Amino acid sequence: MLRAQIAASLEVAFSQYGFAEPSVAQLRTACNVSLRTLYKHYPSKEAMIVAALEYRHQRYLTFLLNQPSAAGVEVVLHIFDKLEQWMMEFAPHGCLSMNAIAAFPDNPFISQAVKQHKKEVRRFLGQQSSREDLATAIFLLHEGVSSAWPVLGRSAVTSAQAVLRQLLEEN
Repeated sequence: MLRAQIAASLEVAFSQYGFAEPSVAQLRTACNVSLRTLYKHYPSKEAMIVAALEYRHQRYLTFLLNQPSAAGVEVVLHIFDKLEQWMMEFAPHGCLSMNAIAAFPDNPFISQAVKQHKKEVRRFLGQQSSREDLATAIFLLHEGVSSAWPVLGRSAVTSAQAVLRQLLEEN
């Protein structure tokens, strides 16, 4: 339980301050635990980043699953509505995973956590849309929205949804 609480606090801290700025001492303060307790659960800053990313991944998929019963195109459009809500509330600076890999491009543990997250999001989008054949295309639109959000905001979502309507209704 404490481990999950620390991961949740790390997620918030990295989302607010980025990956370069917060020192381990600042992260300890954000988690409201002793340095010893923080290092007991996550023995390095790298481990703290991976824990935050993994926690965020689970939280994101749970957030997307919270949707009304719908079918076909409406399911996917609703997922993009949820993506907009997520970006506004939790990711105004863009995708935390992509920010992590940008900050630590050569770190194999962070890279693996990001790749796993993206693979599972792609699979999720294919399952929810019932269009495995279009999973990669839907995923690329999803990633485009999260990357463009800091610059385009809501228009990134509405543009992606227009493309999704065309893509899903034509195929």
